[in-house]
Amino acid sequence: MLPRAHRMTSSDQFAETISRGRRAGAPSIVIYATSREGTTDEPTATTAVGFVVSKAVGNSVVRHRVLRQLRALVAARLPVVDGYHALVVRALPAAAGRPSAMLGADLDRALIKAARPPRAMPSAERAR
Repeated sequence: MLPRAHRMTSSDQFAETISRGRRAGAPSIVIYATSREGTTDEPTATTAVGFVVSKAVGNSVVRHRVLRQLRALVAARLPVVDGYHALVVRALPAAAGRPSAMLGADLDRALIKAARPPRAMPSAERAR
């Protein structure tokens, strides 16, 4: 279970993380992550983690199963996730049929993508 200190509770936190966070996707999830750089948080502050599982994923039973899976997967990866200021994990409809191992692989893939530095635009596109 994800510790209470790591839970995102405010809708403002969700909105800020989704709008300002770095987006990284995988086949069944999309994450939005904001780094600690430029924040006034002390280095020991915990990462706020939120989850979005819409009705597009499935009925209530399916949505809650996916949410429980994602919570457990993120809790197991807290040492990796603690490098971020905030993290929102959004489940896509494909998450409904995925076993935990595949969801975990998708989460790892998205976390790796989010940690990469942004790509520079090619010089031809900058000139436009």
